Amino acid sequence: MRTPRRAARTAVLEPGGAVFLLRSDNSEVGVHWNMPGGGIEDGESPTTGARRELWEETGWTDLEPGPLLCTWEHDFTWHGIPVRQSEHIYLGRGPRRGPVGDVSEMHRADGILDWRWWTPEELSAPAADPFWPPKLPELLAGVRDDWLAGRDAVTPVHFGYVPNQPR
Repeated sequence: MRTPRRAARTAVLEPGGAVFLLRSDNSEVGVHWNMPGGGIEDGESPTTGARRELWEETGWTDLEPGPLLCTWEHDFTWHGIPVRQSEHIYLGRGPRRGPVGDVSEMHRADGILDWRWWTPEELSAPAADPFWPPKLPELLAGVRDDWLAGRDAVTPVHFGYVPNQPR
């Protein structure tokens, strides 16, 4: 039996179309790339949780989550507890930069190994480590041009439950 967990993330795109991703390690699913984000605290909305998590993991206090990009559910083990996580992923715009301030303790606690900006070309090529959600490159390709042109109308994609890929 898995414990339900709610989470929210933000896919931050810079003006050239690259997306900021974190490389994380998890005992159950292994190393993977995902967006800044994490568990929603009691009383938080998904948008508020996405904003707080973005700040905690990057130090960027000047960015806001925009429209909902997608939702999905997946299983993994969080600090020894098997969870079924329901995630809201939002789009955000921001400059190309690294984390601000000392976020190393947060990264250590959350199993974040590294970060980098992924260009559209890099996202479309085979990657050594999987993306969370697995269809992230296709999702971003479908909205990137409109989003970067300032057109905020995004039709969210609802993936439902996505089983883990074999390691």
